[in-house]
Amino acid sequence: MRVAVERLGQGPDLVLLHGWGMNSAVWHGIAPTLAASYRLHLIDLPGFGDSSLPEDVSYTLPWLAQQVMAVMPEQSHLLGWSLGGLVASQLALHQPERVTSLITIASSPCFMARELWPGIAPKVLVGFSEMLKGDFQQTIERFLAIQAMGSEHARDDIRQLRHMLAMRPAPQIAALEAGLRLLAEVDQRDALRTLPQPWLRIYGRLDSLVPKAVIPQLDALYPSSHSETLSKASHAPFISHPDKIIEMIKHFIG
Repeated sequence: MRVAVERLGQGPDLVLLHGWGMNSAVWHGIAPTLAASYRLHLIDLPGFGDSSLPEDVSYTLPWLAQQVMAVMPEQSHLLGWSLGGLVASQLALHQPERVTSLITIASSPCFMARELWPGIAPKVLVGFSEMLKGDFQQTIERFLAIQAMGSEHARDDIRQLRHMLAMRPAPQIAALEAGLRLLAEVDQRDALRTLPQPWLRIYGRLDSLVPKAVIPQLDALYPSSHSETLSKASHAPFISHPDKIIEMIKHFIG
């Protein structure tokens, strides 16, 4: 079992966790600027990028959080994008003494749509699971397109994400399948009501995976947290609007 970490910069520790299908290279667009103020820890989740995934593990959210905890500093700020936001939230809830603050980007405590809860339609997640059994590359390309859908620079966003994905080994099929199950099954809505740390939630108004209709419900659920919505961003705002994201992070952490 190996969890790969790229470290750079000086200052307060800031751990960054990527989303489904991707790897830690997605942060390379904003990392150089952030590294001037923070000590960055860019982690590949197990089965993605340079991190291995043994065959005999139960790929659950607590297990994922445990693997990240083993390689992160004793105390740090924690940032998670999409699926990485679930992992970051799990750590903040169950290892509060090690997480100074939490930032989630384009993430939801409950990704799949449920009664009176906007989210990803179940048929979309089922469709991705079926596609993985046939054409792995087509599945990733489809997901890249969905992440950029609605962005004013969608083609450039997809090109950047594709380039960053290619900088690391391809994700393992088992990790992709398990990640989809987490997106379909995890529901942290009630648990996060007791989150003790300062929490910044960042959204893209054009995001089709974390729809804008869910943002007011999240604001009501977590009144002590702070939310920001980028009006022209989709699911990867740190790709389409890097300067804005850097500004928000630095303002929040200080």
